[in-house]
Amino acid sequence: MQALRRAAVVVVFAVALVAPGSAGAQEPDARKSYLIPALEVPAFVLGLNAVDRLIFPDSSDFDVDWDSIGKNLRTAPHFDQDPYNVNQLGHPYQGSIFYGIARSTGLDYWESLLYTLGGSFLWEAAGETTRPSINDYVATGIGGTFVGEAFFRMASLLLEGGDGDPGLWRELGAAVISPPLAVNRLVFGERFDPVFPSRDPAIYVTVALGGTLTTRVRNVGVSLDERDWDGSATFSMSYGLPGKPGYRYRRPFDYFTFEFTAVPSASDWQDVIENVTIRGLLVGRAYEWGQEYRGVWGLFGGFDYLSPQLFRLSNTSLALGTVGQWWLSRTVALQGAVLGGLGFGPVGTVADREERDYHYGVLPQALLGLRLIFGELAMLEAIGRHYLVVGVDSAGREDIGLETVNRATAGLLVRMVGPHAIGLRYIVSTRDARFAGLRDRHQSVQTVTLSYNFLGQGRFGAVEWR
Repeated sequence: MQALRRAAVVVVFAVALVAPGSAGAQEPDARKSYLIPALEVPAFVLGLNAVDRLIFPDSSDFDVDWDSIGKNLRTAPHFDQDPYNVNQLGHPYQGSIFYGIARSTGLDYWESLLYTLGGSFLWEAAGETTRPSINDYVATGIGGTFVGEAFFRMASLLLEGGDGDPGLWRELGAAVISPPLAVNRLVFGERFDPVFPSRDPAIYVTVALGGTLTTRVRNVGVSLDERDWDGSATFSMSYGLPGKPGYRYRRPFDYFTFEFTAVPSASDWQDVIENVTIRGLLVGRAYEWGQEYRGVWGLFGGFDYLSPQLFRLSNTSLALGTVGQWWLSRTVALQGAVLGGLGFGPVGTVADREERDYHYGVLPQALLGLRLIFGELAMLEAIGRHYLVVGVDSAGREDIGLETVNRATAGLLVRMVGPHAIGLRYIVSTRDARFAGLRDRHQSVQTVTLSYNFLGQGRFGAVEWR
């Protein structure tokens, strides 16, 4: 247990210890304020605590007073027993609010990271009466910055598209994506009205609506009424694809990918979100080989949330790797990503609602992704993700267990006319877990999705520099 606690602390502070100067020069911003977020973050903590008191009147978890604050400040953190979705979706989103407050007042990524860590500490000490949580520090303080920067970039890109006058609909869209950005633009007017400059990155965007058929389920030891058919809605964005002439990777998340998949037809609200994947370049640089290849390599920050019916995985990570594009011919391009790193988070089953078997641990991980793009006609895609989980169960027993999670995706996208395309995607998700005192788990689910896709900027995302 002590070893895992030390590992969690390493994950929390590893990002903070990266020298901001190594990420490239940050432009001075006369509009920036250190005071405004220093007031707004505590105000948000107080407001959230008040809302939780109203929503949960029978719970004493939010009856904060000076005695509970003092006790939390003197108490060592542990792995808490909150519901999975609260810990692995609610806390990263809460962290994104802390982060967005600071980012929208002109602060850069590294400065905003410190406010997010401070907000996480403040919530654990003074937002609730329960004992401080190791997993919440990681998910909120680090995962929240990855989620928050992706939201901030997407909201800023939407506002930037208005050519100096975003208009009502763009402002509303940005408010949905990044509420702190919208609030500070509204409250402080001209001071924070200037839009964060994207510097014209190469972008690939898709919105997909379709239906998913579950073709095979293996769930040893647990009976489950799996869903044969589901609706499916996916939004994905690649921002800052390598190869665009003049584009530089000087700031964290000048390259990032974002994917969100929801299952609107799920009968249980906890099962609506099937996938959230965020991966952004924190520190790195571009490189090239000859006339046909362009890439970027460096240190990436990532947040994953997977929930393929039978089990869930969440992971906040740092990884070394590269992404790039190789022109195989005049019209055919191969894009790829190779990453390997270390994360922290929980994994566990959802097939048995009565059994709380998820485990917190260190997650060595690897990712390999390929896209073969045939001009504006079609795209083939293959992605493999592997996680090795070494950890303890959330109930606090000292037994160390081991499990592996794999997810493989293969897809075909064919453009019909204009930005409209038809997609076919096959996904296999597997989990094998062995923990002392608990039954072994061997779980897998296979799905096929047929979807209509709307292609945004860049069609299939091939970047032209020749």
